[in-house]
Amino acid sequence: MPKYIDTAIVPEKAVLVGVINQEQNSEQVQEYLEELAFLVKTAGAIPVKQFTQKVSTPNARTYIGEGKLGEIEYYVKDNEIDMVVFDDDLSPTQLRNIEKVLKCKIIDRTNLILDIFAKRAQTAHAKTQVELAQYEYLLPRLTGLWTHLERQRGGIGMRGPGETEIETDRRIIRDKIALLKEQLKKIDKQMATQRKNRGKMIRVALVGYTNVGKSTIMNMLSKSTVFAENKLFATLDTTVRKVVIENLPFLLSDTVGFIRKLPHNLVESFKSTLDEVRESDILLHVVDISHPNFEDQIQVVQETLKEMGSAETESYIVFNKIDAYTFDKKDEDDLTPKTQANYSLEELKKTWMAKNNEHCIFISAKQKANVDNFKQLIYDKVKEIHAIRYPYNNFLY
Repeated sequence: MPKYIDTAIVPEKAVLVGVINQEQNSEQVQEYLEELAFLVKTAGAIPVKQFTQKVSTPNARTYIGEGKLGEIEYYVKDNEIDMVVFDDDLSPTQLRNIEKVLKCKIIDRTNLILDIFAKRAQTAHAKTQVELAQYEYLLPRLTGLWTHLERQRGGIGMRGPGETEIETDRRIIRDKIALLKEQLKKIDKQMATQRKNRGKMIRVALVGYTNVGKSTIMNMLSKSTVFAENKLFATLDTTVRKVVIENLPFLLSDTVGFIRKLPHNLVESFKSTLDEVRESDILLHVVDISHPNFEDQIQVVQETLKEMGSAETESYIVFNKIDAYTFDKKDEDDLTPKTQANYSLEELKKTWMAKNNEHCIFISAKQKANVDNFKQLIYDKVKEIHAIRYPYNNFLY
């Protein structure tokens, strides 16, 4: 019988590393590593083990202590690990020193996120933004890095610019960065013109942490087919659709998801994308209520909006995925886990989440739960702005 050879690419195996310090306790580090594992899976690899170490300050040479590094070294050799991913950014010196010891691919959080963005980028705009951020990340890490690339071609962290010897020249890299910035300026002007040409229609933007269901809500409201997937950063390019609820038209934007420790270079590169948020009249802050740490995610988004200068924009929290929500009632004697099946919308409205967030609503975009009330909320808020902006059109209501 003929033998069939499986030509599928074998996923890379990854080890994750985090540190416990004054800025992040053990519980936070565990949460961060779980998110890092999700990032690794999104990139196409398999996280197989996590290592943590408590340090007062990161080691200037190897980030973690020599003992812990030796422990990881043995595990990498014994289990044929392809790469080690650190949850924090590594300096060029730390990157080189760790690689010398572990003798495998070393990726930090920023490099991993950039790789996912490179994988997700579809349009010329997104590709240019990601490429610029990649070059700016690589520039200070050129010394010793390209020999590593020559030995480990392909795979996670290797997508994007330059794997040839000529790219080691810093002048060429800087010239490329300058060229990409000029290209982005032209694209930004085009996008600004597009936004201006949309007239003075009321703009509503979906914002939130990555993977909370923004694209699903966009598809539900606009009846479009925006790519939605249970992976981080499924959406990179801002999608704008005209939506009409009853007799009232407005523009709805689906934006790139936020995440903690989002690389600064990436934020700068995606400035024009985030302009959709800055210029919006209403922000719908989508929250995955089923996520165990959704409160922290809310804080990350609110801090990011503040940095962008959008903290004063009228916003409403949309608690999504109530179909997957489990509410832990600590004062209840019954040990049976409480699930969404035991909680009605009225009961959710009485929780601290509703009391602490005056402007909020609970929905399930996937199951279409409470969607009519959600649409009514949007309609009422858009109508208020429309009545002020176009007082002569009030007869429409």
